[in-house]
Amino acid sequence: MASSLTCTGMIWALVSLLSAAASCVGFFMPYWLLGSQMNKPVSFGTFRRCSYPIRDEERQATVMLEQCGRYASFQGIPSVEWRICTVVTGVGCGLLLLVALTALMGCCISELISRTIGRAAGGIQFLGVLDKFCKIYPITAFQACKCI
Repeated sequence: MASSLTCTGMIWALVSLLSAAASCVGFFMPYWLLGSQMNKPVSFGTFRRCSYPIRDEERQATVMLEQCGRYASFQGIPSVEWRICTVVTGVGCGLLLLVALTALMGCCISELISRTIGRAAGGIQFLGVLDKFCKIYPITAFQACKCI
């Protein structure tokens, strides 16, 4: 099979695929924040949660549901900030996957990735990583974005 990538491009494709997979797994896992509530361990991510309180109408009390699940609707996500985080992180993961799969196809198909497409893919990856950076270091990223 002919390839349109150099050895460096092959390594870039592999690292891109691994980082996109790690980003997507992290996005779907509900273990972003860990804590306890009502003496039970709880955890949640942007759109999934584990061990959360629900209202039991029969007993007229709040009980802990000890299982993991998604929010019932997008509006069920607790705050506007977490909703924005869900959308931005999902878009970032989608961009990273798009570039990784394109690079993977470039390993198998000749003349698929030119210099211009490689640069565009690098720019798309930069946007996907900038999304992650802005969530991890919001003040530093904001200051860096103001400088650009």
